[in-house]
Amino acid sequence: MSILDILQQEDLRQQDTLSLIPSENYTSPAVRAALSSVFVNKYAEGYPGRRYYAGNAVADLLEVRVQELAREVFATDYHVNVQAHSGSPANLAVYHAFLKPGDTILSLRLDHGGHLSHGHSVTFVSSIYTIEFYEVDPETEQFNYAAIREKARQCQPKMIVCGGTAYPADINFAEFRSIADEVGAHFHADISHVAGLIAGGVYSSPFGLADTIMTTTHKTLRGPRGAMVFTKSELAKQLDKAVFPGLQGGPHLHTIAALGVALEEAAQPSFKEYAQAIVTNAKALAAALQERGIRLVSGGTESHLLLADLRPLGVAGAQAQELLESVGLITN
Repeated sequence: MSILDILQQEDLRQQDTLSLIPSENYTSPAVRAALSSVFVNKYAEGYPGRRYYAGNAVADLLEVRVQELAREVFATDYHVNVQAHSGSPANLAVYHAFLKPGDTILSLRLDHGGHLSHGHSVTFVSSIYTIEFYEVDPETEQFNYAAIREKARQCQPKMIVCGGTAYPADINFAEFRSIADEVGAHFHADISHVAGLIAGGVYSSPFGLADTIMTTTHKTLRGPRGAMVFTKSELAKQLDKAVFPGLQGGPHLHTIAALGVALEEAAQPSFKEYAQAIVTNAKALAAALQERGIRLVSGGTESHLLLADLRPLGVAGAQAQELLESVGLITN
């Protein structure tokens, strides 16, 4: 079987199924075209105006323009690094830039909706830094900011990370800022799941509050698989140095080009309608499931995702995933 055969099989699979997994959003044909553009041939180690390879005048134009678009879409004056290859390395770059080995990170537990890259015990991050976790409230299944504040007081973290991979509710970023200020911690927001909703104005924003903000680009932002890291201007040099040469070599210019196209799309008025439709549809699905007796974690959703608790039905998550796939719905 040739690679072309496999590509065609995947094309058919995607046409015959509907993916409801946030990290499997569908890019536009224009984003896909940019991803396979001539920039795939170009190496551009360094930053605009400071490259270690020749022939990068056009690459510099590209990277600077994508940075401008990112600031426009998120209505911010933060510095933005668009070179990070994906979300986990981007988070690691933030830790590398602003922490020392052994420093304490306070983040959301994985089984309470957090992400591996926030310090789970199986990750490289946990071998470098001391990790403490906060949890969701057992009754509301949402953040209890008073409890998070008390946890921060107890462990005195150098960095507080908010955001997760399975948290349906809205996040009060101002509360996290207040907690970080009280204990003297760096405040890092991971908005990978909700970046498109923030850009569309239908979810709370950490811009102007967080010291650093990381987002992947392939979920609600509807771009290629990559990442961006925003930071306040006074921290820009530390961040950029941590990304390159700290953790990686040359940027993937074809991905940055595709990101630029996705950001151009996100800058259009229609993207706000798209973001609102995401939340509206998620709430409609949540209501329909609840009407049929499905219990939803945190009581519903204020974003693009929802968590169904199937334990009262005696159905395991993996079993439900397999059954749904058999009828063309891809979940996790």
